[in-house]
Amino acid sequence: MNVWKVPLADVTMGPEEIAAVTAVLQSGWLSMGPKTQEFEERFADFLGVKYAFAVANGTAALHLACEVVGMGPGDEVLCPALTFVASANAVLYTGARPVFVDVIGSHDLNLAVDDAAAKITARTRAIMVVHYGGYPANMDAIAPLARQHGLKIIEDCAHAPGAAYQSAQGPRLAGTMGDIGCFSFFSNKNMTTGEGGMVVTNDEELSGKIKTARSHGMTTLTWDRHRGHSFSYDVVARGYNYRLDEMRAALGLVQLNRLEAGNARRRDLTEACRAQLQDLDDLKVPFRDAPDGSAHHLFPILLKDCAKRADFMAALARQGIQTSIHYPPVHLFSYYRSLWEAGYNHQVPLTEEIASRLVTLPLYPTLTMAQLNTVVAASRAYFR
Repeated sequence: MNVWKVPLADVTMGPEEIAAVTAVLQSGWLSMGPKTQEFEERFADFLGVKYAFAVANGTAALHLACEVVGMGPGDEVLCPALTFVASANAVLYTGARPVFVDVIGSHDLNLAVDDAAAKITARTRAIMVVHYGGYPANMDAIAPLARQHGLKIIEDCAHAPGAAYQSAQGPRLAGTMGDIGCFSFFSNKNMTTGEGGMVVTNDEELSGKIKTARSHGMTTLTWDRHRGHSFSYDVVARGYNYRLDEMRAALGLVQLNRLEAGNARRRDLTEACRAQLQDLDDLKVPFRDAPDGSAHHLFPILLKDCAKRADFMAALARQGIQTSIHYPPVHLFSYYRSLWEAGYNHQVPLTEEIASRLVTLPLYPTLTMAQLNTVVAASRAYFR
C-alpha cells in the first residue's frame, strides 16, 4: 500500500463520529429508523427544502430522481460528459439515454447552456446539471431553458453540499434550484458516511414517489410498524432497496455539523494555492473568477501541454503527492462507445480537449499549509 505524504483526499473523523455509531449499535436498531429520520430532517432544514430522503449512495439518489420524473425508453436527458460515470449511468437505468453536453470553457468546467439548448429534441425530458468541483452551474440560464421546453431539472450535487449559487434573486443552495437535488456522501466527499446519499425536493408529488420507490414500493416501513403505526403493508409501485442504515445516518448527523467549517477551510486552501500558482504560464486554474459560494470539493488545474500530464503526475508521485483526473469524459469509455457506435455522434470537442489537460491536486480540510506548500513547490519545480 502506498503511503502518500500528501494524499488526494482525506476523511475527517473524530470521537464524535465514533460515539454516534457506538450509540446506534447499543440501541439495537440498525436499519432505517429514528437516526435516519433525524438526519433527513436536519438535512432538509440545512437546505431549506420540504422533503429529504436518505439513500444508500449518490448513484441511488440519481437513479431515483430519473425514475420518478418519468424517464423511459426513447427519452433523452442532457448531461455533461465531464462528470463521474454515475451521472450518465443513472439515466441508462431507466432505459433513457444521456445526450452529452460540452463545457463552457477552460475557465468554467460546468455545462454550457448554449450547447444544451442546441441539443434539445422532441425526445428530451430533463437536464441533469452537475455542479462540477463544488462550483454551481449557471442556473439563471438553465432554469429558463428548462421551463421553455418543459424539461425537469435534476441537480447532481455530489461535489456541492453547502455550495451557494449567487442567483439574480439572491444566494440559493445547490440542490434547491431544480426539481430534484441529489447528494453523495462517499468517503472523499465534503461530508461523508462512507457510502450514502440524499434526494431532496420541494415537490409533494415527486416526494411521494421517491419515498415509495426507495423501499421496494411499500406503503409502510419496518420502523413505522415497530412504532405501531401499521401492522402490514401493500406494494404499490416498482421499488428498490435504496435505504440508508442507522450507523451511516448517525455519521451523517455529525458530518453535517462539520460541513460549513470544512467548506470554509477548503476555500482558504483553494485561495492560497491559486495565489501561489497564478504566475505559472504552463498551467491554468479554472474557476479563478467564480463568484463566492463554491463548496470547493476539487482543485483542478489545466496544463498548457497535454503531452506533459503523465510526466507531471509521475513527478509529483515521486515526491509522495497523489493526484488524479476529474474526469475522463464519460462518452469515451469503452462501454459508452459501444452504445453509440451505430451512428450516434457525441459532439463535445471542448470537453475532450480540456479533459486531456486536466489534473486534480490534493484538497481537503485537514490539508496543512506545509503539505500545500509541498504541492506548490513540486508543481513550480516541474515547470521551472
